[in-house]
Amino acid sequence: MTAARLRALHVPGTPVVLPNAWDADTARAVVEAGFPVVATSSVAVAASLGYSDGECAPADEMLAAAHRIARAVEVPVTVDAESGYGLPPAELAGRLLDAGISGLNIEDTDHRAGSRRHPDQQAELLSALREAAGDDLVINARIDSFLSRGGSVDERALVPEVLDRARRYLEAGADVVYPIHVRDAEVIRTIISELAPAAVNVTLLPDGPSLAELTSLRVARVSLGGGLRAVAAEAVRTFLADLAGQRLP
Repeated sequence: MTAARLRALHVPGTPVVLPNAWDADTARAVVEAGFPVVATSSVAVAASLGYSDGECAPADEMLAAAHRIARAVEVPVTVDAESGYGLPPAELAGRLLDAGISGLNIEDTDHRAGSRRHPDQQAELLSALREAAGDDLVINARIDSFLSRGGSVDERALVPEVLDRARRYLEAGADVVYPIHVRDAEVIRTIISELAPAAVNVTLLPDGPSLAELTSLRVARVSLGGGLRAVAAEAVRTFLADLAGQRLP
């Protein structure tokens, strides 16, 4: 039932907003603030465990963290599962379900290979996840086109590739597609229009459209990624600097 609750929240133009947590404490804070879902951030969870992002943390530790978060809250939890930790899709789905998880992000970058998966290969992975999970996991298929180029990106030039991957992933069973770090409002508008009525996830970024603008663009899901951890880390650094300098109010 929690997956159904999570799936129903993906409404174009009324997006579910996800301030991504990294432990049970931050998950509870998200719920106490009134958010109906807890999402995890792989970069934030990995950092809390003493590892870098990009599947540098052992799968067992990342999944144990997800289990602790799900145990701490009574709302659906969706997990950033990176590119799947090299686990067989049925095992990944089973372990997430056993941990009480309702959804997952799965990206099309293969960290072990150091490259992106071919769209056919990623579609096969998504299809296997869907077969293993049935309707019990909401699958958010991350598309890394805007990440993989690095530096300045001509986002308009990448739209055909993004749409091709998105359509393949949706056909394979994804509930949501996530062209991570897309910033151009007109590119977002085009992607959403071309994929309608499918749900599209967009990252809320300081140099991207505001939450109000993303809502008007009919985004269905808004993620902060590592943004909440960045805010918390900056607050801690500022406090510690003030404490060290005896500047506390």
